[in-house]
Amino acid sequence: MADTFDVVIIGSGPGGYETAIRATQLGFKTAIVEKDKLGGVCLNVGCIPTKALLKSAELAAYCTHLADYGLTLEGSITPDFPRIIKRSRAVADKMNRGVQFLMKKNSIEVVLGHATLEGGGRIVVNPSVNMDGRKIGVKRTLSGRHIIIATGARARAIPPLPVDDTQIIDYKGALLQETKPDRLLVAGAGAIGVEFAYFYHHMGTKVTLVELMNRLVPVEDADVSKQLARSFRKAGINVITGASVEKVEKGAKELRVTVKTKLENKVITVDQVLSAVGVTGNIEDMGLEGIGVETHKGHIKTDEFSRTRVRGVYAIGDVAGPPWLAHKASHEGILCVEKIAGHNVRPLDKNNIPGCTYCQPQIASVGYTEEKAREAGLDIKVGKFPFSASGKANAAGHNEGFIKVVYDAKYGELLGCHVIGHDATELIAEAVAARTLETTYHEILDAVHPHPTLSEAVMEATRAAVGLSINV
Repeated sequence: MADTFDVVIIGSGPGGYETAIRATQLGFKTAIVEKDKLGGVCLNVGCIPTKALLKSAELAAYCTHLADYGLTLEGSITPDFPRIIKRSRAVADKMNRGVQFLMKKNSIEVVLGHATLEGGGRIVVNPSVNMDGRKIGVKRTLSGRHIIIATGARARAIPPLPVDDTQIIDYKGALLQETKPDRLLVAGAGAIGVEFAYFYHHMGTKVTLVELMNRLVPVEDADVSKQLARSFRKAGINVITGASVEKVEKGAKELRVTVKTKLENKVITVDQVLSAVGVTGNIEDMGLEGIGVETHKGHIKTDEFSRTRVRGVYAIGDVAGPPWLAHKASHEGILCVEKIAGHNVRPLDKNNIPGCTYCQPQIASVGYTEEKAREAGLDIKVGKFPFSASGKANAAGHNEGFIKVVYDAKYGELLGCHVIGHDATELIAEAVAARTLETTYHEILDAVHPHPTLSEAVMEATRAAVGLSINV
């Protein structure tokens, strides 16, 4: 006999577990199915442990510039790579225990194993093997009036880069390996690629970063891409754009990677290749086709409230398509379950979801880029404020980068904001809130920004957009 629930969520990443908590708050009897570890990819082998690694890299970079701050250190700083990885795992494990606590606190039944949908709200859960190689769960049958799929995504595979977890790795390998390569080629300069390029560079690895498009982080504003390329090249990272990895020839201890550019084919010899060419949704082996759930290009098709075309079946987060961001998954899931409860909710505005990249300089953005705004035929005002003119940035020793704002020329509404610089990811929330409130440049200029801070650069960029620059 099946155990019956109001809501069954498949996958316990940030989207899944936060949706489960909201479901119980709304009075639903809730279960969550997880085939690996609570917290999903983001918490265990994604966002959180990556940020721990990047903090170690940032501190290593600091130590090479202590003299700039009037400090002297006897001896040299040498990264202890295994200990850095161990710290990252400890951070992830602590957060995993936190999710376990939240499940108990909110009386959510956790069912371990791999879920298969059989239609009519029926879910069969079979034992699975987690990332530690342990078999978890027992066979159970569940019944859910509402089933929310939150199975996330995994690294996308391409023929020239068959991942073997030794010489050719994906983001999991980059996070978990305890021996660093001397020479690393990173294929793909999206958020994952540039974050790991930054990390390994400051661990002492010679890094080559290859991007198919003609600029790094191609989803970002073009000015941001240019600044990041300048910063990376200045740091000593070999940046190659407008290029593709054509083949990899494996030797006993090294790899010969053929990189095709517009002008030539280059052969680059490295110890390891990191494939960071994108992600694809985890849609396989769940019985989706059998019950009529429609998929497209590696993700589940949904409407604005996360509903699939099968009544009572929903999909949120990475498995439902881009943008592949943890905070998008959480927000989507909460809206989904509130809609199920009959609340009057507004669809998620995907153009107002901030993106954050945590290399240094950090990148954060929301809304229209200048290019996209012009392509849309919008009449715009654009302003930029460099951190080189910021008192706080100069005092902190981090004056590279800028804030760029895009406003509608007719009505003054904030259309987009793009930041590259130290702590950029902590600055973007003001722009997200402003866009949610349909704020204009008048309100930004009327809001008193504290001095000296990095956040006042939002005001300064806004002044530049309307021709009222004061500090630059």
